[in-house]
Amino acid sequence: MANTTRSRTAPLPRRVPKRPAGPAAAAAAVSAPAPAGPVRAAAPAEPRTGPQPAVPRVSAAHRLRPARWRAGRLPVLGVIAAGAVGVALLWLSNAPPVGGLGDALTGAGDILGLLAGYGVVVLVALMARLPPLERGIGASQLSRWHAMGGRYVISVIAAHAVLITWGYAVTAHVNVLSETASVLTTQPDVLMATAGTGLLTGVGITSARAVRRRMSYEAWYYLHLYAYLGIALAFAHQFAVGGTFADSRSDRVFWSVLYGIVAALVIWYRILTPGRRLARHHFRVAGLRQEAPDIMSVYIAGEHLEELGAEPGQFFRWRFLSREHWWQSHPYSLSAVPQPDVLRITVKCRGDGSDALRRLRPGTKVLAEGPYGAFTPAPGRRGVVLIAGGVGITPLRAMFAALPDTAGERPGGITLVYRASHPRDIVFRRELDGIAATRGVVVHYLTGSRRELGTDPLSADNLARTVPGLHRREAFVCGPPGMVDTTIASLRAVGMPRRRIHHESFDF
Repeated sequence: MANTTRSRTAPLPRRVPKRPAGPAAAAAAVSAPAPAGPVRAAAPAEPRTGPQPAVPRVSAAHRLRPARWRAGRLPVLGVIAAGAVGVALLWLSNAPPVGGLGDALTGAGDILGLLAGYGVVVLVALMARLPPLERGIGASQLSRWHAMGGRYVISVIAAHAVLITWGYAVTAHVNVLSETASVLTTQPDVLMATAGTGLLTGVGITSARAVRRRMSYEAWYYLHLYAYLGIALAFAHQFAVGGTFADSRSDRVFWSVLYGIVAALVIWYRILTPGRRLARHHFRVAGLRQEAPDIMSVYIAGEHLEELGAEPGQFFRWRFLSREHWWQSHPYSLSAVPQPDVLRITVKCRGDGSDALRRLRPGTKVLAEGPYGAFTPAPGRRGVVLIAGGVGITPLRAMFAALPDTAGERPGGITLVYRASHPRDIVFRRELDGIAATRGVVVHYLTGSRRELGTDPLSADNLARTVPGLHRREAFVCGPPGMVDTTIASLRAVGMPRRRIHHESFDF
């Protein structure tokens, strides 16, 4: 049912009135009163406010920081393209003369094989958790590049296999099927590469959105690890039968160094760095709070957490070192402003590994990779609108509390729009109301199913009525992929430039 008493078809936004507040009230509102509910807290690691973990307060030292140096999209794409040109020149420097159709087909297959090998390195580098990429481009954009690049690489590998086999068949004056059987049965390295191609193809299929939605995060994650085995098999195949590397030691060294650097980056940022941070910051579970029937907040205590440089809107990949969780990591956003001694994440329990978080024991040690993501606000001259769907409220809750007070004085100020199917699905309502009431900013709750309402509350017309001057603002959108796509289309329809729309979606 819509959050209104006037109409079931056009939800009336709920505006929390502005109230005067002094410094003490402002601090209390930014920290926001914690909702009632049972909390388990570790005796040696209780938050300073008492046995119930309170939402951390914002101090001046933890206001939004100016943006650090970040990698830009165009420079990164330029580097990737330059690398592809370099690989083509590498092949050209070793290419044999073309004596006929067979040689031409084989040569085309060779260069595609090299480009596929280079593409695999790029795909791994995009997911190596490199801080300039994660903070400058953002995890969502990197994931999209990774998925799109994976489709291209698998297509290039398939074309490489077809052209090489076809070229061999033309040169040997046999049909393609006979040559295929001969290559597979007489060249063990080709059979090994075929197995690697099968693994990479399988990973690509399970990464398709339609397939991925039917899998648990854990199943998808561990199937994805087989990509590393596929890459190793392909690498060995290139050295064994690749014409480019057959007679050039320097080329073999260059190719090995390229793969070695990317492997070292993966090991450093995804394995060694989390271990170093655990030793330095002593991450541990401080307490749990039930926010809604299927929503759980986890409070993670630590030391010197300000050194992480985490910003509202960013996320970490968390690995809880308990018997149930040590073998898996999950990406969860910060749902409160990061503090020097505690971080909060809020998780929707969906029946997979996230559901087991309910059984976490206080004091459990935690490995944390991050902070990641460019989905962060920065001080600017425009009003801001935050649009959340479902559990997408988690990073926006932190932003809502952290945006500087001066943002409320700009044209349009700060507005949060929270879309939920039912009022009971709204998380952090008391916290959001407290922030809005004390700081003079606005929160709208748009509840009810589209069938009941007869309209989509996030359509262009409804958003324009809900948020005056919408097209002049900066927008941050977070929620399920379908909701994010719909909202972006609505914002574009009201005239908001794409460069002012920042978004992140939750696939799991």
